Amino acid sequence: MMTNEKLAIIDLGTNTFHLLLVESSKSKIGFEVLYRERHYVLLAEGGIDTISDSSMQRAKSAIDAFRNVLSNYKDIELVIVGTEALRVATNGNLINIYIKEHLSSVPHIISGNREAELIYKGNKLIVSADHTPYLIMDIGGGSTEFILVDDSHIILSKSYPLGVTKIYNAFNDTDPISIQAISSIESDYKLLNPSYSITVINYESLHKIDQLGWDMVICDEAHGMGAYPKPSKRAKDVKSLTQINKNPYVILLSGTPTPESYSQMYHQVYALPGNPFKQYKSFYKFSHQYVNITQKKIGPTSINDYSDGKDSILYEMKPYMISFTQQEAGFKTQITEEILTVAMHESTHNMVKKLKKERVLQGQVEVVLADTAVKLMSKIHQLYSGTVKFESGNSGVTDWAKAKFIHGYFQNKKIAIFYKFKKELEAITDIFGESVTTDLKEFKETDKCIALQIVSGREGISLKEAEALVYYNIDFSATSYWQSRDRMTTKDRQYNKIYWVFAENGIEHQIYKTVIGKKDYTLNHFKRDLLTLR
Repeated sequence: MMTNEKLAIIDLGTNTFHLLLVESSKSKIGFEVLYRERHYVLLAEGGIDTISDSSMQRAKSAIDAFRNVLSNYKDIELVIVGTEALRVATNGNLINIYIKEHLSSVPHIISGNREAELIYKGNKLIVSADHTPYLIMDIGGGSTEFILVDDSHIILSKSYPLGVTKIYNAFNDTDPISIQAISSIESDYKLLNPSYSITVINYESLHKIDQLGWDMVICDEAHGMGAYPKPSKRAKDVKSLTQINKNPYVILLSGTPTPESYSQMYHQVYALPGNPFKQYKSFYKFSHQYVNITQKKIGPTSINDYSDGKDSILYEMKPYMISFTQQEAGFKTQITEEILTVAMHESTHNMVKKLKKERVLQGQVEVVLADTAVKLMSKIHQLYSGTVKFESGNSGVTDWAKAKFIHGYFQNKKIAIFYKFKKELEAITDIFGESVTTDLKEFKETDKCIALQIVSGREGISLKEAEALVYYNIDFSATSYWQSRDRMTTKDRQYNKIYWVFAENGIEHQIYKTVIGKKDYTLNHFKRDLLTLR
């Protein structure tokens, strides 16, 4: 019961500290929000049993910030509530003491069941329900509450001391997860003797699954199903899996669900039993409502371009999406990018000029043929990285300038190098020798640099050991750009340095300008840029 017209509530959560200031409304029943603020303190960052020094300092800084806000208000009632981290941390009393000294108030450390009860009461104020029971699930950093309720009372409630931060700290020793960690998890899983089973499998092996009865399917890197106008094999395999299992729950996970176009959403969700676009039996029917269809020319032929998906796609998807930014997760990494320009050998520029003019390079043994615009774009892209694929199918290194530049510029640094073409790896290993590897385990355990093909290395791996990320070449895909640039990011890392190594007067600058705008570099872009090439 409020004794004052103004009330301040501080919620001391495991991940975040929240401050909410409200005032009793004079015009209607309820409150008016005066101010709200939250700080990511991450009390369980080093383990929930003991609050680390860095977490303790963040907690104190948040309390100081709240005190400064509260000093601007007179006659305000203050209520402070603590949850899981302060329930179990052996040194949690230090925060209680600090609060008493600086806010002249004592936190109420509530039980898990009391937390569940308060969650229900808050939910009831904003959610209208009939007599049909429904489940509230509150996932915190240190605990998770399940509350089965109807419109009048709690039927069943349970608080589990298991939250996202505790899980992260328990299992995140490497990314991707190591074989040893998998073995440990499997052992723990068996000890639980659960009544359910879990299968982890990659998309390429989905056809090997012959069991039925899956209750839930979780698809990581779901943007990989977002091909259009026709579905990818990956999307079709997932849909088949959901259909034969009588419509299980499906959860899609992605850091970049639509890296190139909102049109990518259709075939991601068409496998969902609750597909919001299920009234459209094909992408083509969907596109008439949700895509600005234009025409583009490929040679003498005009085709429909479906890449301009409307914002209304995102609007329709919002009720089905939960977004969580890196900032909200406590990541404070700043990414800076720098373009380094390399003077390629004069012969490289001469080959490009000749290929532009004559569309063929004739050697003593091999031939480079660019008799179509697509081939010309691809060959010029290769040549400016110092490689080329011949008409015979063979490939060769034509210029080691980029590899030599990277080796000299980043001397004595542990870097990760993304390359595009196979022969670029040959140039890298020629110059770096034994100081570079393609094996992720060896990279993590030694001082060696690593070289990875950008498409295969852009997802599912961590390069947190690298001092910098260096792009030997750039891919035409916007997905490659947005996915790969985060490979070094961790919660503890403050700065990511990314370097792009481009040929002087080459094509890479133009590709870069396109993909950072979340667009694939296409033939139309190339035709526009061709005149600017030396």
